[in-house]
Amino acid sequence: MTPRELKKALREEALARRDALDPQWRIEASLQMAEAADRLDVEPGMVVSGFWPMRSEVDVRPLMFALADRGARLCLPAILDKETIVFRELVRGAELVDMGFGTFGPGPQADVLDPELMLIPLAAFDDRGHRIGYGAGYYDRAIDKMTARGHTPRLVAIAFDCQEVERVPDQDHDVQLPAILTETGLRPFPNGL
Repeated sequence: MTPRELKKALREEALARRDALDPQWRIEASLQMAEAADRLDVEPGMVVSGFWPMRSEVDVRPLMFALADRGARLCLPAILDKETIVFRELVRGAELVDMGFGTFGPGPQADVLDPELMLIPLAAFDDRGHRIGYGAGYYDRAIDKMTARGHTPRLVAIAFDCQEVERVPDQDHDVQLPAILTETGLRPFPNGL
């Protein structure tokens, strides 16, 4: 099995486990994760990217709002084309537009920001900090572009514990995560926070 085929199989298995979680439990777990806002070391004015949840993902909005209460400027990914996302500022009361994939984000009139802290969704992860996304590579490319410009955001994955797999086949282009937040708390990976 090629790494790509293995990633696809692991993605499907992890997402099936996540989909099987009780919807009410997912809501409670998402709210519980918001309590970790103080452990993320966000300073007033810091730019934090989150994501609009799709399907059975963690609803990161309570955590984002808790970070906003601490002074963070929020942004969400906006899909520009099949390869590119940018992060547009999320301002209270501003219109959100359909980004596809069942997710929403600020429209083209919103300011594009470079996040200092990125809350990253994923399909599966392992205990080394390797992740499997949804297969389109948006986040890997966006992080690479920021890094090439000299901007290195702090990365924290967001998932449920049931999305952990034994080992993600890692490839050269994959971004290794320093930490993950799940319903059991914030956990650093070997390359640390």
